[in-house]
Amino acid sequence: MSARPASGLLVSAMIRRIEAEGGHAMVLAKGDATAGAILLVIADRGQTLRILERTMDHEGTYRWSPAGPAALEEGPALGDYIGRRRRNDPDLWVVELDSPDAERIAAELV
Repeated sequence: MSARPASGLLVSAMIRRIEAEGGHAMVLAKGDATAGAILLVIADRGQTLRILERTMDHEGTYRWSPAGPAALEEGPALGDYIGRRRRNDPDLWVVELDSPDAERIAAELV
């Protein structure tokens, strides 16, 4: 099993990396700084592409796994999904990463 960095530290590192490479990042919902789950809203030029969630695989390694509704472009689907998740887990972080390289950067930092 790999060590899990504190959620707040990981979020901060992702934001700094995205912005250092010319992208934009924003915390949409702040969760528990130590152990909160993390949802990433991956976007490119304002267009939401997918949602990823930090999960642990069967080998004990953390990775980003697809999450959320399949049809993100259908009106309020994304906001509804985030709202439901936050009601069930108030410690959940929701972070939007807007960059063509967002998934690569997130994978490098997990």
